[in-house]
Amino acid sequence: MRVVMKFGGTSVKDGESILHVANLVKKFEEYEKAVVVSAMAGVTDALIEAAEECYKEPSSSYVKLFIAELTKKHYEAISTAVKNPDLQNRVFEKVDKLLDELEKVLLGIGYLGELTKRSRDFILSFGERLVAPILSASLLSIGVDSLAMTGGEAGILTDRNFGRAKPVPEVYSIIKSRLDPLIKIKKSTPVITGFIGRAEDGSITTLGRGGSDLTATLVAAALDADEVWLWKEVDGVLTTDPKIVPEARLIPEISYQEAMELSHFGAKILHPRALEPVMRCEIPVRIKNTFNPEADGTVIKKESDSTKDIVKALSLIEKVAIVNIGGAGFDFAEIMSDVFRRLSRERVNVIMVSQSSSELNLSIVVDESDIERAYSALKPLENGIVSVKKLSDVAVVSAVGAGMAGTPGVAGRIFSALGKNRINIVMISQSCSEYNVSFAVSKKEGKEAVRVLHKEFELEKAK
Repeated sequence: MRVVMKFGGTSVKDGESILHVANLVKKFEEYEKAVVVSAMAGVTDALIEAAEECYKEPSSSYVKLFIAELTKKHYEAISTAVKNPDLQNRVFEKVDKLLDELEKVLLGIGYLGELTKRSRDFILSFGERLVAPILSASLLSIGVDSLAMTGGEAGILTDRNFGRAKPVPEVYSIIKSRLDPLIKIKKSTPVITGFIGRAEDGSITTLGRGGSDLTATLVAAALDADEVWLWKEVDGVLTTDPKIVPEARLIPEISYQEAMELSHFGAKILHPRALEPVMRCEIPVRIKNTFNPEADGTVIKKESDSTKDIVKALSLIEKVAIVNIGGAGFDFAEIMSDVFRRLSRERVNVIMVSQSSSELNLSIVVDESDIERAYSALKPLENGIVSVKKLSDVAVVSAVGAGMAGTPGVAGRIFSALGKNRINIVMISQSCSEYNVSFAVSKKEGKEAVRVLHKEFELEKAK
């Protein structure tokens, strides 16, 4: 059995948790395995904040205080997670070296008054680069042979699209050549930094938020693993966010397509691109709870045996906005082409699109953080015939389920339930696969829409 295990930030939030993870990995000694690890909980956000603070208001005292806090956090983790004194000292030295480098970079941003996408990626990489040696040393201290590796060292080669880097086509063969001998011949367990890769010129790149999942599936596909285990702080995929609906139920299995639809529309299952590598090889992905390892979790695979649920799960995205392009009397395809060319040039993340071709009406949902760039990019299209408007304070709700395909009346049932509860729909979109019906409502009605549909389709009941 060959598995790739990925541990998220909450799983390695402190020394106790890291030691727990090490012991968890050791339980599977008979397996060939690779481990992918995220930064400690809160560290990536802290690094982003520090980078922006240094850019806006340079201050050497701020940097020194920030580095001192990071040092304390990681030193405490080392002291708890690594029991061998010699290994402890080696990791202390490694962490000191990394933090000294980080301090210089942050001071440099202040002096230069410049924060590029490349330097931002470099700063964000420190979260994973700090924790991987600690987990690796923790494994060594309990008798598991291990080696800490950065994503670049493991073979995660990417383009130079800093912030949302894409792996190069030959990434699988590179990863295999570097990791297979370690795992198969040396019987070692590499601990690989998730989220980060390396461009051909040596620059550190990041794969986007949640990119550690993508690192894990790239490694799994390259190594022809039997399964990927994504260890999180939840028992698996639920019918919806339990913070919205406390009665939300665990889903034992879900298809690749259903998982992709849910993750694209806000469900915190895995990185939206993370399934692409394993789909090619049909490698199952298992979501498991680090702190409840005996639970079966949720299996994501090619086809789910459970398709009788018309709607299987609901997701909600609250931080979105809409750009509307309206008008009449011109070539619709030409306008569409121009619109998406402009958005692509500005690297605007498009979440959902709804269109009417009889009279031009194109509605585009984008990340809330992208709305001003999207609006500025499209505003020049106005010419007396075409109008461009923006709408904020909206939310997108998505109903997902393979059982929706070919089942008549699903959309009618959804919108009837919402209408009865006086929830106004701003925009509607349905995927070609028929696995998903998504719609926009006002932000204040988003959670209520989820609650209404969860009850309408009786998702709280075990099927």
